[in-house]
Parts: sequence; C-alpha cells; structure tokens
Amino acid sequence: MKELKNASVDGKEISPILDENTKNYLIDIDGTVTEDVPNEDPERMKTVEPFPDALQACNAWYDQGHIITFFTSRTEETRKITEDWLNRSGFKYHALLMNKPRGGNYHWIDNHVVKATKFEGSFSENFKQVDGKIEQFED
Repeated sequence: MKELKNASVDGKEISPILDENTKNYLIDIDGTVTEDVPNEDPERMKTVEPFPDALQACNAWYDQGHIITFFTSRTEETRKITEDWLNRSGFKYHALLMNKPRGGNYHWIDNHVVKATKFEGSFSENFKQVDGKIEQFED
C-alpha cells in the first residue's frame, strides 16, 4: 500500500496525505460490483456473481497502486460472508468498511477533496462530467 506523506499547514502538522497521483477509492458492493442484495438475504450474498467489468476495473486500479476500500451497507454480522465472497470472486482490496448508512442520498462532508462518481450499470475507463457536479462512467 502507498505510504502517506507528512503534511503541515502554517507550520502545524496535519493528518498525513497520499501523493496526488494516488486515488483512495471507496466502492460500494451491492448494486455496484454485483447485483443488489439486501442485508436481509445473507444467503444470497454468498452466491451472487461479480459484474465482470467491476472486477476488472477494481483490480486494475489496485494494480496501478490506488487504494481500494469496499464501503458497504452490509452489517458487521455479514463481514465473514462478504470477505469470503470478495476473495473467492478475485477482488484485490486493502480494506472493508461495514455499516454504511442505507438509503442513498449521501452528502459527504470532509476536510479533504471528495469526488463522487455515480455508478450507472457498467464500469469503464472513462468518466464524463454530469451537471458539472459529479462524474459518471461513460457507456
């Protein structure tokens, strides 16, 4: 994994940062890298297939040195099922964050630059601006 660089503002240390060429991808699972499976159906979580283009894109980003973290609304009770599924499916990743709030309509507030990419059904190497506010994968 990439090393974090020490950073400072006005001579005071701040949280370390990645170099500007490394992206920190936070990627949803259900409905994004596989079909949408609700938390209430953990048995189905074990058998769904990954979207091939999602597997290819995520692993390519990993191989390019970017940080891959899956950030899911799945609950902590399904962590083992989820880890087993990611590994069996062949996803390369650095971390798995559980318990993302359900329901969408996310508003992320942070002291770092946050870019949103709306998933519309397929991964591609190219993004396009939508309304000048978010990026979306091009078809």
